[in-house]
Amino acid sequence: VQLVESGGGLVQDGGSLRLACVASGRSVSSYRMSWFRQAPGEERECVAVISWGGSTTYYAESVQGRFTISRDNAKATVYLQMDKLKPEDTAVYYCAGRSDLSTVRSCYAHTAYDNWGQGTQVTVSS
Repeated sequence: VQLVESGGGLVQDGGSLRLACVASGRSVSSYRMSWFRQAPGEERECVAVISWGGSTTYYAESVQGRFTISRDNAKATVYLQMDKLKPEDTAVYYCAGRSDLSTVRSCYAHTAYDNWGQGTQVTVSS
């Protein structure tokens, strides 16, 4: 599976961005999909997770109420709508997936994911 992210950029404090992750190579309709982020000098952090069918989601506390993850399996695309962005949201954002039909209750560690995109930079200026 190949994952390609897009939608990153520079935005002011309080602004919004919508990231997209397009999958190719094989169907990801049975995949749990996640967004991670990594700031310079920091560990890779799970931001949001969505189940294979989109019925369950999970968010890191730091983005709860501001970010929304969704997916369109017909388009093999996962989205991350980011609102009320803060400077501390600045990072490279990565899309990740793994074959998994379980209900989403938490984030897995990044080592649990088999498939990764190349990342897209999000910069929030103060």
